[in-house]
Amino acid sequence: MGKYRTFFAALAGSALLTFASTSQALTLTPKQQQHLAEAREEMGLGPDEMLKRHICLWDLSGRSGPIFNGATNLRLDLLRYKIDISLEAFTNEGAMVASLKNGQCDAALMSGFRARQFNRFSGTIDAIGALPSLKHMDMLMKSIALPQLSENMVSNKYLTLAVTPAGAAYLFVNDNKLNSLERVAGKKIAVLDFDPGQSKMVAQIGATPVATTLATAPNQFNNGSVDVLPAPLVAYQVLELYKGMEPDGGIVDYPIVQLTAQLIGHTDRFPPAFAAVIREVAADSFSSIQKALEKEAGNIPEKWWIQVDHGEKQEYDSMMRAARMKLRESGYYDATMLRIMKRIRCKLDPLRPECSQETE
Repeated sequence: MGKYRTFFAALAGSALLTFASTSQALTLTPKQQQHLAEAREEMGLGPDEMLKRHICLWDLSGRSGPIFNGATNLRLDLLRYKIDISLEAFTNEGAMVASLKNGQCDAALMSGFRARQFNRFSGTIDAIGALPSLKHMDMLMKSIALPQLSENMVSNKYLTLAVTPAGAAYLFVNDNKLNSLERVAGKKIAVLDFDPGQSKMVAQIGATPVATTLATAPNQFNNGSVDVLPAPLVAYQVLELYKGMEPDGGIVDYPIVQLTAQLIGHTDRFPPAFAAVIREVAADSFSSIQKALEKEAGNIPEKWWIQVDHGEKQEYDSMMRAARMKLRESGYYDATMLRIMKRIRCKLDPLRPECSQETE
């Protein structure tokens, strides 16, 4: 079970861990301190009063886990700014989400897949094929931290306080001939049982979705119950996914999703100025997070990478775009976020076929 705990911690909280474990203490910029002062004034707090909030975290190792420990370090830094956060660890993400809904948590750190139910705008960041690289993600993180998009981060009684990258998901396959979506048709692909959108996406490309949980999916791939497992690169070593790839499998060298961790809070507990500070701090931590994620990519032996030529990448892009549009039409994805991510893709690569089309 220890391997699974390590994997889930890396998946759900790698961004927080990287930020919280940096050698330098958290230091707010003058602009961020001004926003914080505005928030304190809005909440009627005096200069020496503590701003207290209860934050819930998903860590399968509980209070002894790396996410909780990283957040504890961050808590000590925040005390210098008269912010006192109490922390509660949950070993079950679903139970944590329920506690956020019933008001036990002021905010909760969760996977982007879970966050979609609270804010469709930020929950769409994890859309299939929407962000081809970390460079795209960096541009998006800077965009959503801008004041003009702050209203989109609020959805009735909940708001997205921060979004941080948790690494790209790649297709781990048991046959290196499965280097295109067309060849994946008819194969069995693991999908998370709590996210119906994943099943729809798999069906869209003609493959067979197999409902799994985060606990069972790796074993199902390693024992051959599924042919394809979408997973971040950290899973290769921690969950020994090379066992499921032996002897003729590999990793398709084209990311299909940029995973995120998102901090979701109650709107009435986090005034706009306070939320702005949190988003700016998260955006500023991107470079350290990027280094950690790139290190994971360097740990994969070269023999496992399945190269994808330009034509096959265009095929991937076309089919993933079709899946996004279908899920947008069904109300699963947010149209505004999809348009923002398309603009970013076309800014970095104006020659993409989609850039001359009126889609998304």
